[in-house]
Amino acid sequence: MSSETLHEDAEKLGHDVIDNHRAIVSLMEELEAVDWYNQRAKATKNHELRAILEHNRDEEKEHAAMALEWIRRNDTKMSEHLKTYLFSEGPLTAIEAKAKNGGGDGGDNGTEAPAKDGSLGIGSLRKAGGQDR
Repeated sequence: MSSETLHEDAEKLGHDVIDNHRAIVSLMEELEAVDWYNQRAKATKNHELRAILEHNRDEEKEHAAMALEWIRRNDTKMSEHLKTYLFSEGPLTAIEAKAKNGGGDGGDNGTEAPAKDGSLGIGSLRKAGGQDR
């Protein structure tokens, strides 16, 4: 697997980059193991073997979560993205648009809170100059 090796000279990278690489590769390997165990569990007709494979798969999920948390704690930008997306509600692309707009209206995803004044938040429907319609 090409991700197992560094792409640059280790002496130029430093320990932090190399440790981050180790964590990323470990996360990739854990997720790959989850996929393999899941496929094997779904393919077998033997219920006892399926239970063992599903147990092993779920152990790999725990390992993946631990590696991801280490990455989050050691990569500020990754932490920022995880805080934006994990355990969120609504379409992910709408969350991205909202985050890019500094938390403002990033699109209508039906999850916006109503305005504090009870309005729909669309502004006045009156013409300029204070004339009512």
